[in-house]
Amino acid sequence: MMSHLSVYAKLTHFQQVLGAVRWSSSIRQAPLLTAAPVRALVDERISIKGHFLPPHCPVTVWARMHSDDGDLWESFAHYNTNNNGSVSLMSDQSVGGSYLGCEPMGLFWSMQPTPGGREGLRLRKKNVETPYTVNISLLEGHVSPSEGQTPELATVTTERWYMSPGVRRTEIRQNGVVGTLFLPPGPGPFPAMLDLWGMGGGLPEYRSSLFASRGYVSMALAYVGHKDLPGPLNQVNVGDTYFKAAFNLLQGHSQVAADRVGIIGLSYGCYVTLRIATNTGVKPSCLVCINGPVGSTVSLTDAEGRTELFDNYQKYWTYDEQGYVIFKEVSLPVNLPPDSIVKLENLACPLMYIVSEDDLSASSIENADMIEKTLKAAGKSHLFTRLSYPGAGHLIEPPYSPNSRSSMWTIKPKKLITLWGGHPAPHAFAQEDAWKKILDFMESNLRR
Repeated sequence: MMSHLSVYAKLTHFQQVLGAVRWSSSIRQAPLLTAAPVRALVDERISIKGHFLPPHCPVTVWARMHSDDGDLWESFAHYNTNNNGSVSLMSDQSVGGSYLGCEPMGLFWSMQPTPGGREGLRLRKKNVETPYTVNISLLEGHVSPSEGQTPELATVTTERWYMSPGVRRTEIRQNGVVGTLFLPPGPGPFPAMLDLWGMGGGLPEYRSSLFASRGYVSMALAYVGHKDLPGPLNQVNVGDTYFKAAFNLLQGHSQVAADRVGIIGLSYGCYVTLRIATNTGVKPSCLVCINGPVGSTVSLTDAEGRTELFDNYQKYWTYDEQGYVIFKEVSLPVNLPPDSIVKLENLACPLMYIVSEDDLSASSIENADMIEKTLKAAGKSHLFTRLSYPGAGHLIEPPYSPNSRSSMWTIKPKKLITLWGGHPAPHAFAQEDAWKKILDFMESNLRR
């Protein structure tokens, strides 16, 4: 027995002298990287930890995944192990890499396209029925993965979902309405949300699928830039009748509590949300508006709210030194077509308005000021809740989504990149905090 101890002591001393005991000891248990839970909704935190490492050693945690378009995104952070040879992203500080400080979900919200990738990318989930698969690796030392191959000490794979088990997805093409309906598990009736995005068009579903995962029926509604809507794609060709039909369709669903239906809108969808609530005769239970105007940012062609081509309203576009377009001045209340400004004094339900103070795509602060002033004059200040986030950009999305300060707006007939604004850490805080408060607001006003 003593001879074995003597050999072990000599071996350990020899490795310490060489500086190799940190990683090459055959007696030390192999490094382990864990994530708990490995499968979770994208708005849920996960705990990432490294185990069985040498004490006080530099390590790098590296995450990468492919978008639905096949582009590779990544992030990395530098940590130092503690006395016990472990590291926890829940409690330890990143000292370098894609983010700094104690940021339990920093690997996710700091992701960026890998160097050499396509220009102007923005991460958006197109197929909510599949997860993002994120591969996370533990590397020796403080390294930048893009600089070359570094041996992996340990790996773990996580799945980030937008739909919880049991949520049902149904495409809606009914009475001219184009949307996607998400139903929570169970018989209901459930409260519901009508979900509107902005001038980017199409039919984003990922916010609606998350609402359904949280117990709300939700219908993502297309109203511009979709092949199943009247063309052309770059103007709004549906009006108040369309939005009223969509609201009534959702409200009349057999699994929806008809007196508990809200509306949420981002960007131009904010204007549409306010217009529906004040101009169409429907009676939503609450509204959530994110960084959008109180009127149309392009001239209307009729009283129903249809618009001209977006390109016809370029006089307020500005550009930075790179030639990126900034839409912010288009939505200044003084620049909005007067006939499009909603009659805020007619508002009859609670409204939460979210302001990003580094918004470069909309004049959110000025629009929030106008809403607040108008409601106060109408004796309706009690209906208004305002959230404001310094350093956050235009695109307030579900938590832990990477912020794109700029991204491609159009390719044809001309390549155009737009600036959204926002800085990674404060934007990440805004998304996490706003999401919690949106859900609390919905809980208060739709589950009474």
